[in-house]
Amino acid sequence: MTLPNDTYEALNELHHNPDAVPMSMPPSFYKDEAMLEQETEAVFLNGWLCVGRADEVPEEGDFYTLELLGEPLIVTRNKEDQVVVLSNVCRHRGSQLLTGRGNNKRITCPYHRWSYDFDGKLLAAPLVDKTEGFDRKRCALPNFRTHVWFGWVFVNLSGKAGEFEESIRGANQYVKNYHAEEMRSVEPTTEHWPLNWKCLAENFMEGYHLTPVHLKTLHPMCPTRLCEKIPGGDGYTGYKAHYNENYDGRTEIHPDMTEEEARISMMVWVYPGFVVALSPNSAVYMSISPTGPTDLQVRWDVIARQETFESGEAKNRFDFAVSFNAEDRERLMDVQKGLSSRYADRGFLAPPDLEGTVWDFYHYMSKRLLGDAGTDRSNHERNTA
Repeated sequence: MTLPNDTYEALNELHHNPDAVPMSMPPSFYKDEAMLEQETEAVFLNGWLCVGRADEVPEEGDFYTLELLGEPLIVTRNKEDQVVVLSNVCRHRGSQLLTGRGNNKRITCPYHRWSYDFDGKLLAAPLVDKTEGFDRKRCALPNFRTHVWFGWVFVNLSGKAGEFEESIRGANQYVKNYHAEEMRSVEPTTEHWPLNWKCLAENFMEGYHLTPVHLKTLHPMCPTRLCEKIPGGDGYTGYKAHYNENYDGRTEIHPDMTEEEARISMMVWVYPGFVVALSPNSAVYMSISPTGPTDLQVRWDVIARQETFESGEAKNRFDFAVSFNAEDRERLMDVQKGLSSRYADRGFLAPPDLEGTVWDFYHYMSKRLLGDAGTDRSNHERNTA
C-alpha cells in the first residue's frame, strides 16, 4: 500500500522546495487507511515512543501495563534499579501476563505459571523444562530498547531507531532547567479519542488556537500573541508560550531557571507523538499514538513538584488540564468532521511563531515516509498505477 496521491505530492514538494509557502496537508493526510499503514511502520515502530514516567515504578518489582500500537507492554523496574519495558505476552502460548499496576517478586503467567524476572529472563516453565529439546534461552520476554529523558520513559519497538539523544540534539537546552526528573505523576490517564493522531499532536503544539479556543482557560496566562517559536531539530520542534504581563506566575520555581523560563511554558514536541508543556512548577504531557485512521490513544498526565502535592496545587493543575483538554477535544471533533468534506482542501499556515511547529512536523514526516523516494516521482506513480 502506498501513500494517497495528494499527500504524496505535498510531502514530495518539501523534498524539492523546503522553502515553499507553508500550507497544511491535504485531508487524506488525516484520514486515509494508507497513511496509517505507512506511518505505523516508518514513523512509530521505528521511532521513540513515550510510555509514561519512571516515577510510576519507583521500587524494584513495581509495574504497570499498557498497549501501544497493538503491542501489550509491561513497564517495570529491575533489581539494578533500571526501568525496563518488556513484552506482556507469555512465550509459552501467548497469554497476557499482567494487567493494571502493582508490585510482584516475579512476572508469572496466570495460564500455566511460567515465570520471568524483571529483565524478561525465564525463571520457570513447570514440567515443560523436562521436554526434550527445550531451550530456556529462547523463551525470554522481548526486552525493548528504552531511554529515560528527564523522567519520561521512551521505548523503541523495532530496535532500529537511532540513538534517542542524537535525534533530539539541541532540545535539552530548553528543557533541562525545569528539572522535570524531580517532578512526579499526579494521575496517569489513558483515553481514546475518535480523531487522527496528527490532529491532536499538531493542536497541542501550535499557539495559534490558544486565544480563540481557550479564551477563559489558557488565554489569560499565555495568549496567542505572545508565542515565540524555537529552532527545531531532526527529531523535535517547539515554542515558548510567554505569560501575559498581568499573570502572577507559578509557585515553586527551580533555582536553576532563568528569569525568562519562570515566565513561560516551554512547549516541546519529540516526534512522532510526545508533546509537553513545561511550566515552572509542573508540566502536562501527552503520548499520542494511532489506533486507526481516525482513532487515537493518548496517555497523558500532569507532573508536579513535591511541594505542590502538599499544597493541593498539583491536583488543581490536573483539573485545569482536564478543562482545556475538553475544549480541545470539542474543537478537534469538528476538525475531523470537516476533513471528510468533499470540499476540504489545503490551507495557508499562520506565521512561524504560531504554526511553524506544524510546518516542521511536515518536514519530519516527509523524511520519514518518503526518504530517498522523495526524489523519484515516477517511482510512486508506478506503485499506484
